[in-house]
Amino acid sequence: QVQLVESGGGLVQAGGSLRLSCAASRFSFSNYAMGWFRQAPGKEREFVAAISSRGGQTIYAESVKGRFTISRDNAKNTVYLQMNSLKSEDTAVYYCARGTTMYSTSRYSSYDYWGQGTQVTVSS
Repeated sequence: QVQLVESGGGLVQAGGSLRLSCAASRFSFSNYAMGWFRQAPGKEREFVAAISSRGGQTIYAESVKGRFTISRDNAKNTVYLQMNSLKSEDTAVYYCARGTTMYSTSRYSSYDYWGQGTQVTVSS
């Protein structure tokens, strides 16, 4: 069974930084795109960033462009989300997910396995 385990969440002040990690196992990690989504209380889960299987293509939500960076290390089966200049509106549970193909996409329906999520809280 595919496993995705997020870590790195926490409480940070506005303007600060956090790096999330997602450790993947039980599948051929380098063959799949990976994505990050987030869900704030009372809101739907929304796309944050995605990266293609080899890391050559990345896409971002407009709300995080220029502040967040997605990357991956296929040797370590891990995908990262570096979050800088954090704002209170970035507060949410962050989820990593496996894409169904090698290509990065923002479509929720194009992800088939999800981690349990990690809480990010930004205080203003």
